[in-house]
Amino acid sequence: MGTSQVEESKRSPSADSKNAVDLANVSKEYSANGNIIRALDAVTLTLARAQTAIVLGPSGAGKTTLLNLVAGLEKPSSGTVKVLGVSLENAKEDSRAAFRSKSIGFIFQSYNLVSTLTARENVELMMELAGSDDYERNEKLTAQLINRVGLSERADHLPAQLSGGEQQRVAIARSLANDPPLILADEPTGNLDSTTGLAIVKLLTELSQAGKTMIITTHDERILELADIIYHLDKGRLESVDRPIRIRG
Repeated sequence: MGTSQVEESKRSPSADSKNAVDLANVSKEYSANGNIIRALDAVTLTLARAQTAIVLGPSGAGKTTLLNLVAGLEKPSSGTVKVLGVSLENAKEDSRAAFRSKSIGFIFQSYNLVSTLTARENVELMMELAGSDDYERNEKLTAQLINRVGLSERADHLPAQLSGGEQQRVAIARSLANDPPLILADEPTGNLDSTTGLAIVKLLTELSQAGKTMIITTHDERILELADIIYHLDKGRLESVDRPIRIRG
């Protein structure tokens, strides 16, 4: 069922599912030097469409692993992962990749831009990977997205010629290339100074107000204002958190 369901989702994610994300009893284990490391331990997370979840927790708590599972970049060791009505835990890698390119925008902490491509080309590449071969359409939409993140004058620069904040804005533009309903952001302001980080927070706020569903891992208290629900992840265990909350460390 997993693979065929994902194949169908390439055309249109299920709109009849009330929730955007449903994780049930999800665990993820890795083997390292003969030892078993449990990155996630029986995690359950539910997020309705057009809501924003903020996931807090110390480094090494499993936050990136959590996002990778929601994105279909990894498969759980146990439990079920349903995203936009589609079950991913048993889907093949190519099917998960196709689903992700159509339905999920991922903003990586380390940007993950292709170093040999310009800002413009990094955004266009995502459209091509999703199967869009309409060059004029891709070019026009890319220009709109680059302008939206305030980088029109830097569009033809390589990542090495951009500041960290500019690279992160390119990453955000890339995450929007196919107008995905779900945005995943891994510490989107973690490597930025306070002023540049504020610009990223404003962009995320715009996405939230536009009705995007988002899961954001962060240590940035400014991003907490976007949250419909707050989770805390530590040693692989996830718990919901009542407001108010302050981030320590």
